Amino acid sequence: MARFLVLCFLSLLSFGVFASDAAEATVTIKDHRFFPAELRVPAGRKVRLTVINQDATPEEFESYELNREKVVAGNSRIVVFVGPLARGRYPYFGDFHMTTAKGLLIAD
Repeated sequence: MARFLVLCFLSLLSFGVFASDAAEATVTIKDHRFFPAELRVPAGRKVRLTVINQDATPEEFESYELNREKVVAGNSRIVVFVGPLARGRYPYFGDFHMTTAKGLLIAD
């Protein structure tokens, strides 16, 4: 039993090391638009993407290319992990306001 607990503890420590290796980026939703509209991140690294919704209404952060879909309640934030990403352009959009909430993640 003691060996099991030690292994569990060590696995949690290693997760913290890997999570801290992630690059960090932030995108903000305001007036049903993403700011910045283009977000640059390093290719080949995991990315911790914080999405902050400053609108009173919810928005859904969605990207087919990143295989992510997550609702962001009004006046709140979420964290989405993506990658490691190959060099390229990865569009994302707000599913609730598709005509205005558009953005592009550029991995280079």
